[in-house]
Amino acid sequence: MLDIEKRARNGSQGAHRTNNTVYTLDKRRRAALAEIDNAKFSWFHVKVCLVAGAGFFTDAYDIFAINIASTMLGYVYGTGSPLNRSGQKLNKNQDLGIKVATPVGTLVGQLLFGWLADVVGRKRMYGIELIIIIIGSFAQALSGSGYAVSIIGVLIVWRFIMGIGIGGDYPLSAIISSEFASTRIRGRMMTAVFASQGWGNLTAALIAFIITVSFKDAILNDPSVDQPNHVDYMWRILIGLGCVPGCVALYFRLTIPETPRFTMDIERNVQQAAVDIENVLTHAHSRVDPDAAIQHSHAPKASWANFKQYFSQWKNLKVLIGTAWSWFALDIAFYGLGLNSSIVLQAIGFGTPLTQGTQLIYENLKNISVGNIILAVGGLIPGYYFSFLFIDRWGRKPIQLMGFILLTCIFIVMGFGYDALLSSPSAKNGFVVLYCFANFFQNFGPNTTTFVIPGEVFPTRYRSTAHGISAASGKLGAIVAQVGFAQLKDIGGTNKFVKHILEIFAFFMLTGIFSTLLLPETKDKTLEELSNEDQDFDKGIGGTVKEPEERGIQIQQEPPL
Repeated sequence: MLDIEKRARNGSQGAHRTNNTVYTLDKRRRAALAEIDNAKFSWFHVKVCLVAGAGFFTDAYDIFAINIASTMLGYVYGTGSPLNRSGQKLNKNQDLGIKVATPVGTLVGQLLFGWLADVVGRKRMYGIELIIIIIGSFAQALSGSGYAVSIIGVLIVWRFIMGIGIGGDYPLSAIISSEFASTRIRGRMMTAVFASQGWGNLTAALIAFIITVSFKDAILNDPSVDQPNHVDYMWRILIGLGCVPGCVALYFRLTIPETPRFTMDIERNVQQAAVDIENVLTHAHSRVDPDAAIQHSHAPKASWANFKQYFSQWKNLKVLIGTAWSWFALDIAFYGLGLNSSIVLQAIGFGTPLTQGTQLIYENLKNISVGNIILAVGGLIPGYYFSFLFIDRWGRKPIQLMGFILLTCIFIVMGFGYDALLSSPSAKNGFVVLYCFANFFQNFGPNTTTFVIPGEVFPTRYRSTAHGISAASGKLGAIVAQVGFAQLKDIGGTNKFVKHILEIFAFFMLTGIFSTLLLPETKDKTLEELSNEDQDFDKGIGGTVKEPEERGIQIQQEPPL
C-alpha cells in the first residue's frame, strides 16, 4: 500500500515537473521571439543585409552580363549570319540556349535549396550556393571547344550549374534576412537585400563599358571583322569577374549563425536559441555549448503528411497560390520587357552604329554598355529604393496592387499604341518614357514585394520551401517569356508580333491584381502572427529536458548509506 502511494506521489511530482517545464519552455520561446521582434537596429542587421546582398549583387551581375557577353560571343563564335560589315552573331538557338540555361538552373536551385534549408538548416546551406556560383562563373571564363563539343554547348552546361547556385540564393537570403529582422524594419531589410540586384545590373554594364574602352586599340587593330581576336578576351574577363564579389562574401556566409527561429521551431532547441539571440544581438556572433542542457519544445514537425495537412486548408493554400502566381505573372513581363530594349536603345541613340569593320564592333559594344547603364539608372535602381522608403509605411500589399494596376495600364498603352508610338522620332521618345516607367513600377511594385512576402507568410518549418516554390514559379514565368515570346515576336516579320506580346503582358499584370487579393498584409506583424497557426505550444503538447545521462554524460552515483 505504501509502495502504491509512493509511486502515485512520484507520478504526480513528475507530471507537475513536466507541466512546469512545458510552461517554462513556452515562456522562454515567447521571450526569445519578442527579443528578436523588438530589437533595435544594430550592426548585426547591417551585416546580414551586406552578406545577403552581396549574393544578390553577384546573381544579378552574372545574369545581366550575359546580355552583353552574348554579343561578344557572336562576334567570335557566331554562325547566325554570313560575314559582312556587321560581323557574325549567334544564331537563334545558340542565343536562346545561352540565355535560358541560367533561368532553368535557377528554377531547380530554388526548389532544391528551399527544401534543404528547411530540412538541414539555413546556416548549413548558406554559402554552398555561393560556391556553386563562383565555380560556375570561373569555369565559363575558362571554357573552350573541341571536336566533340562546341564552346556554346560548354557554356550552356556551366550556366545551368551556375543557375542552380543563383536559385539557392533566393530562398536562403530571403529567409535569413526575414528571420533575423525585427518586425518594424523587416520589410526594409529584405528590400535592401533585394535591391542589390539593381547594383549588380549596373555594375555589369559599367564593367562591360570599361573593358570595351580598354580594348579599343586592340579591337581596331584586329585583322578583320570576321577575326576579332581580342573580343575573346573581353567576354571572358566580363563573365569571370562575376566570381569576385562572391569570393569576398563567402567567408561571412559560411560563418553566419543559424537563425534562432530554425533552432527553436525545427531543431526545437529553445535553450540554444535563447543563447544565440543574446550573443547575436550583443556580440554579433553565436556560440554553441555542447555540454549545455538541451531543452526541446514540441513544436509541429515538418513532414509530407503535415505539409499536405497545412496547405490543404484554404486559408494557407490561397496564400501560396497568391505568392506563386503573382511572381509568375510579374516575371513574364519583367524578363519579356527585355525584348524591347533594342528599340529603346535605338531611340535614345545607342542602337547599332552605321560604321563598318572592326570600328563597328567597338562602337556597337560601347553603345550596348552605355545604353544599359542609362536603362539601369533610369528605371531599375530608383524603383528599388522607392520600395525601400515606403514598404514599412504603406505595407507590402498596397505597393504590389499599385504596381500591378499601373503596369496593366502601361502595357495596354504600349501594346495597343505600339505602331503610333514608333511612327516618328518624337513618338519613340514617348515609348522610351513608358518603358522606363514600366521598369520603375516593376521594382516599386511587385518585383520587390513578390520577393518579400513569401519570406514572411509561412510557418518556420515551411518558410524556405514555400519561398522556393514561389520563386520557382516566377522563374517559370521568365522561361516562358524568354523561350515562348522570343519565338513569337517575329511572326509576320521581324518584331511584327511584339505589340501583341505587350498586350499579353497587360493581361498577366491584370491577373496579378487578383492574385494579390489572396495575400495578407504583413506590415507590423510578427512572423508567428502571419503563420496562421496557434503558437501556444504548451497546450497539451509538452516539452522535454535532456538529462545528463541522455547526453552521454555519466553521473557517479553515491552508494546508499
